[in-house]
Amino acid sequence: MPRESKKARRERAAEVCRRMGELYPEVRSALNFTTPFTMVICVLLSAQTTDAAVNRVTPELFRRWPDAASMAEANPDEVGEVIRSIGFWRGKSRHCVEAAQMIMADFGGEVPSTMEELTRLPGVGRKTANIVLNKAFGIVDGIAVDTHVYRISCRLGFSKAPNPLACEQDLLELLPQELWGPVNEQWIHFGRDICHAQSPACGECPLADLCPSAFRANGNPDKGKAVPRASKRRTKAK
Repeated sequence: MPRESKKARRERAAEVCRRMGELYPEVRSALNFTTPFTMVICVLLSAQTTDAAVNRVTPELFRRWPDAASMAEANPDEVGEVIRSIGFWRGKSRHCVEAAQMIMADFGGEVPSTMEELTRLPGVGRKTANIVLNKAFGIVDGIAVDTHVYRISCRLGFSKAPNPLACEQDLLELLPQELWGPVNEQWIHFGRDICHAQSPACGECPLADLCPSAFRANGNPDKGKAVPRASKRRTKAK
């Protein structure tokens, strides 16, 4: 196959975003939060754990420690007892308390609203900070690349990065900033609904004609079949 030019790749990426917007026009975070602080804690807890699992523990967590001031005074062991059903709960309980303490000590009790400041908080990396900035403050400073976004980016040929952090930089260079905002939520839904890690549903994928990996991804039972025209099927956000 001829090598794709940068211009053609950008046009293809823009078309992917356009179709994603049609497929998931009103996606929102699956995490239940009410304030920037609860958003920080929810996303911190969600690492390597499902959103549904986080939502099961946060009602009691936020009933007992609803804000940074109360969480900063919490015993990490007691926090751990509340969240122990999720993965890596010991480290996460410690990070919850330490992040709250830093918010109180360094930011006057208010969650900071810049990438540099957010990533100072224990347990908060660039992905978490991107989500908090976007969802809690309406600030788009990058693209939160989780396992779904990373997998889809690589399958679409938009990145060959060795990890999600490097993949984000590829996407930022490829997409104009006005398209960054919805990428995380839309691509997460797409990864859960269609572009699965194993056996992706290429036969019903509305991006199949744009995807160099269509019917070639690992575990796809349709491997070798002809790539169909893009489907008009729309899937509602979950």
